[in-house]
Amino acid sequence: MRVRQPPPVRPVVSRRWSGALLAIPLAIIVVITVIDAQTPESIHLGPFLIAAPAITASFAGAATTGAIGALALVAQVVISVLHGGLMTANHQAQLGTLLVISVLVTVFRFVADRHQRRLIQVRSVAVAAQEVLLRPLPDRIGPLRIASVYLAAEEEAQIGGDLYAAVATEEGTRLVIGDVRGKGLSAVGDAAVLIGAFRGSAYRNLSLPAVAVHLGNAMRWNWEHGGRDDHHTQESFVTALVLDVYEDRPLAAMVNCGHPCPLLLRDGKVHQVDLGEPALPLGLASASESDYHAETRDFLDEDLLLLYTDGLIEARDATGAFYPLCDRVAAWTGDNPESLARYLHDDLLRHTGGHVNDDAAIVVLARCPEPRAP
Repeated sequence: MRVRQPPPVRPVVSRRWSGALLAIPLAIIVVITVIDAQTPESIHLGPFLIAAPAITASFAGAATTGAIGALALVAQVVISVLHGGLMTANHQAQLGTLLVISVLVTVFRFVADRHQRRLIQVRSVAVAAQEVLLRPLPDRIGPLRIASVYLAAEEEAQIGGDLYAAVATEEGTRLVIGDVRGKGLSAVGDAAVLIGAFRGSAYRNLSLPAVAVHLGNAMRWNWEHGGRDDHHTQESFVTALVLDVYEDRPLAAMVNCGHPCPLLLRDGKVHQVDLGEPALPLGLASASESDYHAETRDFLDEDLLLLYTDGLIEARDATGAFYPLCDRVAAWTGDNPESLARYLHDDLLRHTGGHVNDDAAIVVLARCPEPRAP
């Protein structure tokens, strides 16, 4: 299960509602024509017909807008015939004005439609590129069930500087969740580098401390050889949590590189996993394996392990209050990773009023061995 925010661009008005709204400009044309036909010639309601194509352009395409404009012109012709003929200067001016404005409104609607089509096309390409950078986590790896949520702070983005990835190893499943310092395209690029280094290290069967060193060195090399100034390189870092969930043992080993500690849900209670003093974030300085220590904790069947980035716990509501993660998880009444991920996604958006100011990534793990075949 994977959720990302925000959703793709969609038309403002659905086709079903567009058809219903079409009754409004049609009613305007009919009503103005009937009333104007029954009023004295000194009263001119024909100029109000321009409202019909103008309103149509707000919810329908160029073809429909042009058709409504043509109907408005026909109605103006009918009104002109009933009130002195088409050749009067006043009626010719009304017809000419209605024609020009209808054409302009239709042209503007056509240009807007073309722009929206291009935007949707660019959006689809961007989404595809971002999906390559941050591949969806599988729903299951061996006995491990996985659900994830990603909320991006940047408008029209699917990902940002937060990241997660998972690979199968000889002993079980190895995962990383991290948060790149900074925002925008540079943060996305850094996240892509770290994910690539993490996946590339899977076949080497490194220990967790060695993986942390490898990831930190990869980030450091990228910053030093990526054309960035020394000041930016010195201030760049990634907080991360790297962990192994073993397949044959109810254990999980973790290396915390300056990242928020996970939460463990067991028997209806929420526990913060104490991993001791965190090590330095990745890439902040040259490091060796002795700088990182793997902590092993019990991870039993039916336990839930919640991994997250600080965008979750630092999200604020309208009053400036932080999101109370432990309290909100304790109030959850579900029993599976997908339910918890969906619950946190919806609850966080309610807390922040529908938009997050920082990227937030959530991964929920559950050890649920598949039932054996009879």
